[in-house]
Amino acid sequence: MTTPTLRALALPLAALILCGAAWGGTQPLSKLAVSEGYRHFGLIFWQMAIGATLLGVVTVLRRRGLPYQVPHLRVYLVLALIGSVLPGIASYSAARHLPSGVLSILLSSVPMLAFPVALALGNDHFHWKRLFGLSLGMAGVLLLVLPDASLPEAAQVLWVPVALIASAFYALEGNVVARWGTAGLDPVQALCGASMAGAVITLPLALISGQFIDPRGPWGVPDLALIASSLLHVIAYTGYVWLVGATGAVFAVQVSYLVTLFGVTWAMLFLHEVYSPYIWAALGLMFGGLALVQPRPRAQLAPIMPTGNNADV
Repeated sequence: MTTPTLRALALPLAALILCGAAWGGTQPLSKLAVSEGYRHFGLIFWQMAIGATLLGVVTVLRRRGLPYQVPHLRVYLVLALIGSVLPGIASYSAARHLPSGVLSILLSSVPMLAFPVALALGNDHFHWKRLFGLSLGMAGVLLLVLPDASLPEAAQVLWVPVALIASAFYALEGNVVARWGTAGLDPVQALCGASMAGAVITLPLALISGQFIDPRGPWGVPDLALIASSLLHVIAYTGYVWLVGATGAVFAVQVSYLVTLFGVTWAMLFLHEVYSPYIWAALGLMFGGLALVQPRPRAQLAPIMPTGNNADV
């Protein structure tokens, strides 16, 4: 096989960077979305509703349709719960208390947490290298929670495990898809159906809990942040699906690094967050662990990004 030319790599590389930048932007936007009192059920409902609308348009333009047989409905429901609703509750709750950059770093634990889940479901075999990668990731988490000077406030430590719950659900989602498939649905169809199911699930929860967000306005920064985050997620996810098809999963999975890097960068630029040396060291350990748990070249991967708004890898 000939070595790809720089011109041949230009478009995939640009798509990779744009996907990482877009997904990384959803973390600081989520922080803004919860900044004035909006809570998880209201945010998740509108996130799902916006995503379902946009992906519905994409589905119509692709002329693929959206199947509604029992196996497909089961896929939509499962992905909505473990890929959006449950991790969304955890991530939006943690976003109210943790810096956005720390959330981005913790989100990079998804591939590492996916390894033990894959072993439990029989999706993968034991590898010492990946175990070491998982250990590095956990060491990074410990650097966030153990030193007194790591997080800006000591009480924030309690919310690190909550943020990791979201990562654990995203890791479970990818493994469920890898183990049982999506009943013949392509990624865009699966995400569209899951978004519709997520909207149906969270609408009554938002109304009953008093968390429903009135779309009539007036709109403030949290409303605009929610809309922007939902749009970025759909654009990035669609771009990622194209990237997997055009270059393969091993190249596309490198977006993991970019999502975290851009998430930290956007938080520094727009939220003016400042991080301690412990947080930078945790980022380095996370990246080391991420490198060791990357898939083998012939691995067949499900989409690595969550179906919810707080993406990531």
